[in-house]
Amino acid sequence: MVLFCDGASRGNPGPGAYGYVLYHNEEIVFEEGQCLGTVTNNTAEYQGLIKGLASALKHGATAITVKSDSELMVRQLNGIYKVKAPHIQLLFQEAKTLLREFKSIEILHIRREQNKKADALCNQALDKF
Repeated sequence: MVLFCDGASRGNPGPGAYGYVLYHNEEIVFEEGQCLGTVTNNTAEYQGLIKGLASALKHGATAITVKSDSELMVRQLNGIYKVKAPHIQLLFQEAKTLLREFKSIEILHIRREQNKKADALCNQALDKF
């Protein structure tokens, strides 16, 4: 399966939300966007990843390709950057625990234009906040 995930906050911290879209063979399996309350942008990004990974497992995925426009999060997950912020360390560990459930993992950075659907779900949730 392929997971496109995103997170956003209006202000940093500020009202935040996550969005993700889960695909199998280029068809949408599940999508979701939800408000998170007041959070940092990085918290929202990790929540999009975590919720999307949990959904992928629930829908029977054994292999996952994660696509995110958060270069920081992708580099942290791929071991290029260290996770320094204590509140992000907890989310990072939660994401790594979920990732261990998959037999095959690929985590890729994509440009924002390639993540429009997940971004739209974030913004729809924020507009309701």
